[in-house]
Amino acid sequence: MNHSAIIGGLYTAFAARDHEAMAACYHPDAHFSDPVFPDLHGAEIAAMWHMLCEQGTDLVVTFSDVHADEDSGSAHWEPVYTFTPTGRIVRNRIDTSFAFRDGLIARQVDTFGMWRWMRMALGMTGWLTGWTGPAHQKVRQSAARNLDRFMDQHPEYRRSGTQDS
Repeated sequence: MNHSAIIGGLYTAFAARDHEAMAACYHPDAHFSDPVFPDLHGAEIAAMWHMLCEQGTDLVVTFSDVHADEDSGSAHWEPVYTFTPTGRIVRNRIDTSFAFRDGLIARQVDTFGMWRWMRMALGMTGWLTGWTGPAHQKVRQSAARNLDRFMDQHPEYRRSGTQDS
């Protein structure tokens, strides 16, 4: 199994804002974690990428240093985009580790400097408060609300047990 091709396909699809191709890279029981979305599973991962693809109208994605073996992999990737709430340009540097199952991504852990991201995205506010736990938590809560709202608007991502209104 060529897991390097799965990793490359994921980021090539993100660069093309093709959320469906991105979702196809993941095992149905996959787990995703990063500093903003620390605990996503299954359809939540697909919904997150779909939301980011829709919001990233000026998104540019590059990736490098792809390595993979039978069970695991890693890559470096950099999205550049305008953070909509502030209009500020963000160039995030992300290192990722992967675990694979059945030829698909079963686990993805993205790491990046949250304070660095907050300085770019929020400017002076991020500079002054972005190193604190409460500021990180506020960003996580806002991102979770946005993802919940997005999933509510897209029935294909409804969580089990969620009823239509």
